[in-house]
Amino acid sequence: MSLNRLQSTIDYRFKQEELLKQALTHRSYCRGANNERLEFLGDSVLSLVISHNIYEQQPNASEGDLSRIRASLVNESALARVARDINLGDYILLGGGELKSGGFRRASILSDTMEAILGAIYLDSNFTQVQTSILYLYRAYLQNLPSQSSLKDPKTRLQEYLQSEKIDIPEYAVVKTIGKSHDQIFTLTCRIISLNIETSGIGSSRKKAEQDAAIKALKVLKK
Repeated sequence: MSLNRLQSTIDYRFKQEELLKQALTHRSYCRGANNERLEFLGDSVLSLVISHNIYEQQPNASEGDLSRIRASLVNESALARVARDINLGDYILLGGGELKSGGFRRASILSDTMEAILGAIYLDSNFTQVQTSILYLYRAYLQNLPSQSSLKDPKTRLQEYLQSEKIDIPEYAVVKTIGKSHDQIFTLTCRIISLNIETSGIGSSRKKAEQDAAIKALKVLKK
């Protein structure tokens, strides 16, 4: 497999191409020299580079705001987007089962491989180079950072809105739980008593159900 096109796309040419091949090797293809250790390294390097960049870009942001912005850039879905930008799925080495199930399109595999490539660049060069590579791959996303308010979860946004209006915070109560302990579905209510508003939420955890109910309450409030 020629990796010239991929190296051109990421704007980095490996001195040790074996590191790049290892970064592209999923454990389903090879249990020995796969990309899991490189993924671990790349995750740490990525977090540091992105943290430093947004720290410089957002001088007035709080620690919590910076953490949310960073999470939006380094989580699985964000990494998968970067991977798709460079057509990374075309190069990943997968076992037969993963190939048949479309593993080259799966966000978890794409994001893990993206981290592994960053780890491989770091080992093949140095921190300055991997920083340059990350900023190159993330250039579009770092130029258009999400607003701090948009990154807050619905439950937090609802509480802050009510507090700003001097309204008591909502009460959440579980109405129903179905399913076995490892596969439950929660139904609960979100009540804003002083406004006589009640919404219901459903989710695979209590937290997700609360967020669902909070989204619906925000929609009622902002009609």
